[in-house]
Amino acid sequence: MTCTAVAWLPVLSLLLFCIGDSASLFLPDSKELRQLLSRYEEEADRNSIGNAAGNRSRRAVRWSDREEIIQLHNNLRAGVYPTASNMEYMVWDDELERSATHWAEECQWDHGPHDLLMSIGQNLGVHMGRYRPPAFHVQAWYDEVKDYTYPYPHECNPWCPERCSGPMCTHYTQLVWATTSRVGCAVHTCPRMNVWGQTWENAVYLVCNYSPKGNWIGEAPYQHGRPCSQCPPSYGGGCRNNQCYKDSQRSETEDMNEVEKPQVPLPPRTTTKPAPKPKPSAPRKPVSKPSTPKPTTPRTPSSKTPSSTYLAQSIKCETRLRDKCRGATCNRYHCPANCMNKKGKVWGTLFYDVKSSICRAAIHFGAIDNSGGLVDVTRKDKLPFFVRATKNGIESLSKYNPGIAFVMTKVEEMNADCYTTVAEICPFKNPDSHCPRIFCPTDCKTQPSYWSPVIGNNIYTDSSSICKAAIHAGVISADGGFVDVLPLDKRKSYVGVLKNGIQSERPDLSLNCMYISQAAGFELAIIPTLPLAKSQKTKEDLQCTYFSLLLRYRQSGVDKYLHPYRRLASAASLRQ
Repeated sequence: MTCTAVAWLPVLSLLLFCIGDSASLFLPDSKELRQLLSRYEEEADRNSIGNAAGNRSRRAVRWSDREEIIQLHNNLRAGVYPTASNMEYMVWDDELERSATHWAEECQWDHGPHDLLMSIGQNLGVHMGRYRPPAFHVQAWYDEVKDYTYPYPHECNPWCPERCSGPMCTHYTQLVWATTSRVGCAVHTCPRMNVWGQTWENAVYLVCNYSPKGNWIGEAPYQHGRPCSQCPPSYGGGCRNNQCYKDSQRSETEDMNEVEKPQVPLPPRTTTKPAPKPKPSAPRKPVSKPSTPKPTTPRTPSSKTPSSTYLAQSIKCETRLRDKCRGATCNRYHCPANCMNKKGKVWGTLFYDVKSSICRAAIHFGAIDNSGGLVDVTRKDKLPFFVRATKNGIESLSKYNPGIAFVMTKVEEMNADCYTTVAEICPFKNPDSHCPRIFCPTDCKTQPSYWSPVIGNNIYTDSSSICKAAIHAGVISADGGFVDVLPLDKRKSYVGVLKNGIQSERPDLSLNCMYISQAAGFELAIIPTLPLAKSQKTKEDLQCTYFSLLLRYRQSGVDKYLHPYRRLASAASLRQ
């Protein structure tokens, strides 16, 4: 077996791929492969026994990264040049993810396990230092296309020549192998990992397993022709984004079967992404993700006072919205008790005039009772009139003159874990978004940066861990507590700072652009009230925007336009 590796010096990333010298003994979807995969599945199930109920445990890959990996794979496969006539749509496979997890946890910079390599394809990547999303490595694998020349049918007599002008092209060919329709990846942070004789600390190890296996010697990765013109009959003529596509819910008929078993797509063994979390009437329990159990965290109030911890403004019973609502501060308010019999007036029902008392309108609406509490406010456009009504012991007034309106919502509480992000629970929406009050557990400070990244300073990307960012911002201590978050629109750049024992990241151009373009790049502020400064357009910002567009819209054959720092820095090889 021959292994070849590539080192990207600027980002301390390494890629590794192995190709077998002999043909596989198993069919790509054979009985033997199922038995091997089942072995790792059973082992994973045994390890998961004893998880405490209600605890959320992390998967091998975060949901956002998983979606980015599969979307990037399919986008790259759909845009190959020359065009592919039999490219199959790729789906996520939970069993491949489990086998990738098992190997990633071994922290060995080599392909394995050996009993699976005969039946699956595998791409590896590792980096240390700054945070890199898994899609960074996927894009790097595909970038080997610049060294690969596609073998046309007339050149294959009968075997196709291998035409790779660079150190390796096998990451690319596995990624775009037409009959490879499943992928499962895992990311593991290795405390110490031997990479070519050097010890890397806190190395982030990415393993992606593919099935059916690709990179068959003497074969082209796909057939050239009009997209979807040579799809296997089992797809029933379905085509999606230039790829052979079949609805997983569609029943298969006898006339859709064929003899060439490796091309017959099986129902994807895929866990669906959890639906958006509804607003609960009681504190939420964290979502369960099967993996390592974590102890239940007692709800210990933060030692900080609410005025310094929460985004909410403390107001009086008579305070009117027009007196307090100023831009981002028009969000969350804390009302005192016994406002029902105070003098503040209320105009309207459901929609209230801005001259109304915030707290008495909240009681009228039903967001709080006479004991006070937190309430979220959303400003609305001008209404022509407001209607009176008596609700919850408060009589509102009518007004038949136009005025700016607002609505009230009750503030919910949510139990988070160290991996919860704003992108998961309350992504930014124009003109504003309201998030639940977050209760953070203990010990988030020590979580690995891959699972709990912190990107920014005071203002953070919405992919940052809420609880770890709150510790970084000084809102809570490592013992946990309540925090409020405010989603904001995206920024051009973020600052990395060492604060409170946590080093936040300032993404470099390649990460900042790719990650933001794929994940919208909204941000969150975990602060009482923070003036929002506009980021100035710098030369770095323009380079970032330019490179982001190149990554998003690039097609095969235009690699000469790639930014210089993406080019191959050096190469080395290992043989065993």
